[in-house]
Amino acid sequence: MSIFWSSWITILTLACWLGILGVLLFVLRNKPDLAEDGTTGHTYDDVIQEYDKPLPKWWLVIFFGTLVWGILYFILFPALAPHGFNGLSTVEVDGKTVPWSSENELYSDLEKNNNVFIENFQTNLLPNAEANKKLATLASLQAKEPVKSQRSSDLNKEITTQVEALAPYIKELSNNPEALMVGERLFLQNCALCHGSTAQGAPGYPNLTDNDWLHGGDPENILVTIQNGRHVNLDPTQPLPMPAQRDDIGEQGVRAAAEYILSISKNQEETEVDSALASEGKAIFDEKCFICHGTDAKGMVETGAPNLTDGIWLFGGDRATIQETIRNGRGGVMPEWETKLGNERIMLLASYVYSLSNNAVVESNAVQAQ
Repeated sequence: MSIFWSSWITILTLACWLGILGVLLFVLRNKPDLAEDGTTGHTYDDVIQEYDKPLPKWWLVIFFGTLVWGILYFILFPALAPHGFNGLSTVEVDGKTVPWSSENELYSDLEKNNNVFIENFQTNLLPNAEANKKLATLASLQAKEPVKSQRSSDLNKEITTQVEALAPYIKELSNNPEALMVGERLFLQNCALCHGSTAQGAPGYPNLTDNDWLHGGDPENILVTIQNGRHVNLDPTQPLPMPAQRDDIGEQGVRAAAEYILSISKNQEETEVDSALASEGKAIFDEKCFICHGTDAKGMVETGAPNLTDGIWLFGGDRATIQETIRNGRGGVMPEWETKLGNERIMLLASYVYSLSNNAVVESNAVQAQ
């Protein structure tokens, strides 16, 4: 808030407080002349007479009490001139005692809630001393530089290694119904917007239930993906994860490459393919596309390039969409969640995502539901 608005509110607050106090004192001190029967001499409709009775004691106590509370509030909280006086009230944030403010109180409450969550995680969901020791080590590494974008490459490698070391506990959590329930709630609150409430994705957003993974579906892959995101800091001056190819191979090359992709995917069962054009496209694929998708076109986890032979498509597998993908490229983004959820919630979220296509408990529940 600017100094002007802060000063404006301070003046109005003091004026209201002083005005109310002044009116009350004025009323108490100035008493009208009363007749012997206690009336003021004011008569209405020749019948109704006005009395001047003292204010009830309880009412006065409450009224003066509110005025006193107003003074205490001014002293405890930064109500007056907050740019110069923060008040005497304090809260605990990051282990430090700081002056009260609505922002600091929010952070303090979030910390308290997070501490309760972590205690429950360590006590009930994953009571494993070794796992908690690894989590503590991970937290200490992250605390060296809380701002992810400012971490050195060496620190990032240390953190990623420590994240991957938590992978064995993801399988353990994925067999814990209570942990899965918490993970599902985290998923619905944070991930369903892109991946859908059933985690089956949408065009441009991967289906998490089909066991087809761009960056790997093992627990360590899922953990790293959620922790760090994928393609988070896209540089507009650099090629997209799937770079546009039209300027390189021309429109004829785009159509040829798309035809070849159709010929090797399961789409060919329903689509008539131009074999001559597909042959031309194969030469383009063998020259350019194999670098990311592999010589067998089955993709590579290291590059996040999809398998082009399994009939599973992120942006659509019809001829026009494949041509559009080759022509203009694609650049999907998966945001990082380390700074938003914390390590324990990410483990629960990873266990739930892992369970969607790998967990016997989930499959058993699904069979029972049928």
